[in-house]
Amino acid sequence: MEGRIRDRYSQSILDQAREAFGIDPGDIEELGGFESYIYQFKRGEEEGILRIAHSIRRIPDQIRGELDFIHHLKSGGASVAGPLLTLNEDWVAVLDDGAGDFFVANAFEKAAGKHHKGEWSQPLLFEYGRQIGLMHNLATMYQPSHPAWKRLEWDDPVHLQVGDFIPEEDQRIKGLYHEVIETTQSLPRDRNSYGLIHQDAHQGNFFVDGSGRITIFDFDDSSYSWFVEDIALVLFYAVMGQEDPAAFTAAFLKGFLPGYFSEFDLDPKWFREIPLFMKRREIDLYAVIHRSFDVENLDDPWCIWYLEGRKERLDNGIPYLAYDFEGFDLQAYLQP
Repeated sequence: MEGRIRDRYSQSILDQAREAFGIDPGDIEELGGFESYIYQFKRGEEEGILRIAHSIRRIPDQIRGELDFIHHLKSGGASVAGPLLTLNEDWVAVLDDGAGDFFVANAFEKAAGKHHKGEWSQPLLFEYGRQIGLMHNLATMYQPSHPAWKRLEWDDPVHLQVGDFIPEEDQRIKGLYHEVIETTQSLPRDRNSYGLIHQDAHQGNFFVDGSGRITIFDFDDSSYSWFVEDIALVLFYAVMGQEDPAAFTAAFLKGFLPGYFSEFDLDPKWFREIPLFMKRREIDLYAVIHRSFDVENLDDPWCIWYLEGRKERLDNGIPYLAYDFEGFDLQAYLQP
């Protein structure tokens, strides 16, 4: 959490948000959150998730756009955690932060099940791929319900500000970041390859119930980008910590891609761009950690692990994942 957001947050903000959604004080529990404050709650027989973000990150219409997209996906049959209304039948509650800006509260259905941990079964991978493919299919038919609710493009200046947090001494990484952005901007865009995506659909952002059904949530980063970026980022996080990333990738895609292509027919040529999108996320995370934490006094275990040797890897142009995407043969993954 950015310090300037932490400094403006208070119990009063939480109480106003809670009251807007009709949540009793004893029926809410903090879950944490990296860029927003996240709580779980009960409202009668209903269970939900309350998110309180700051306008530094998202203005109300951007959040309405996120919720509008989720509503579109859910209406089309995708398994996503849908938005809940305030007592005034709005999707958001805008709360003055006392410093000229505001917090924005909204709520979602609580997804059934729990986080996936352990081995990836083939049925789970198929369902994971199927849900991502279905979301991409539905995205090709999506138009915001209000023009002001249109989500940002992936390269909107608001998003590219993250590059400002790469330390000045890391000039090679800054240069690499600009190269990656320029290369990505040169890619062609059409409705069958480019649209509104989740942009963070890793295993921390879905639950699995006892029947193997996946429910995806946390569309906070949703932006207009290439559909293949969602696949690249799914893989980016899935391979983290794997002893043999290449072997894991082959097995993962063998289960994931049949599910994906059962719902959406993405041109296989886009898989050649996976390393590009992975590199951008690798640098983004490096910058975000430097933005949000005192890296000289880190106590977050995941951030410590991620930064270990990361500067050297980026400086030396080492691929995030050593895998042959250039010679990608889709049929090899779709065959039984």
